[in-house]
Amino acid sequence: MPTPLALAVDFGGTKVEAALVDELGRLVPDSRHRRPTGPTASADELDEAVRAVATAALAALPADAELIGVGAGSAGPIDVATGRVSPLNVPAWREHPLRDLLVEAAPGVPVTLRIDGLCIALAEHWIGAGRDAENLLGMVVSTGVGGGIVIGGRAVASPTGNGGHIGHIEVGGFDDRCSCGGRGCLEAIASGPRTVAWARAQGFEGTTGEDLARAHAAGDAIAIAAVERSGRAIGQAIASATNLLDLDLVAIGGGFSRVSPVLFDHARAAVAERTAFSFATRVEIVPSGLSDEGPLIGAAALVHRPDLVV
Repeated sequence: MPTPLALAVDFGGTKVEAALVDELGRLVPDSRHRRPTGPTASADELDEAVRAVATAALAALPADAELIGVGAGSAGPIDVATGRVSPLNVPAWREHPLRDLLVEAAPGVPVTLRIDGLCIALAEHWIGAGRDAENLLGMVVSTGVGGGIVIGGRAVASPTGNGGHIGHIEVGGFDDRCSCGGRGCLEAIASGPRTVAWARAQGFEGTTGEDLARAHAAGDAIAIAAVERSGRAIGQAIASATNLLDLDLVAIGGGFSRVSPVLFDHARAAVAERTAFSFATRVEIVPSGLSDEGPLIGAAALVHRPDLVV
């Protein structure tokens, strides 16, 4: 019998990646490929980036394997009914037919599209930090902030596909304007670019999340304040979500989640202030168990483990 493989695709505000993934959630060696995306890319350039990574990944398909489907996660908002996406931080794509693009790249197999946060939650529940948790939130803290929800052991896909988008929960005590049109959204406060922007407004001279991480490790006062601000906002949003959903665990991945381990300490401290609600303060906040492979593994779970999705 040929080995069943999924083509996993992850489209975000900084990059698009693709890889082949087996039924145990393992990436096939030499099948992972990446291209940049970003706010200045044109629609044609983004289309070409998706085609390029999908084609390169498929070229690594072993002779004794069979491609059984494509699973794709995208920054939101998305529309699962039409397969179109409008990533907030990628302005060239509005109502863009990502699913159709992947059908063309991998003809003859089913293509399933979900929001990237749901893929993170699926990955953590399948083989990551949330394997023993029935109710969990998977989070991405990177160019944007996204999330997905698992309740009763099943990922909640929601009618439009945007359920769990914790990045646009408004956080008390903050008034940062968000690209979605709101104020005080978690993404506007705690994403990598917005945290760096806040630090620069206080006099920080770095320009990237990596610069902020190095400055934080070196004891820079502004970087320390910026990471504390981001972590506290994340914790406040998690506290709200936990009061709503009675979560067991929150697993956080994404590039900016690795700015410093103390980001998690600040988030935990914000949750711990809910002293009268032991059901809320019991929630565990942990780093992703899958490092930067989580979004691809979760996209593959859409193919290999459809039983985990409501």
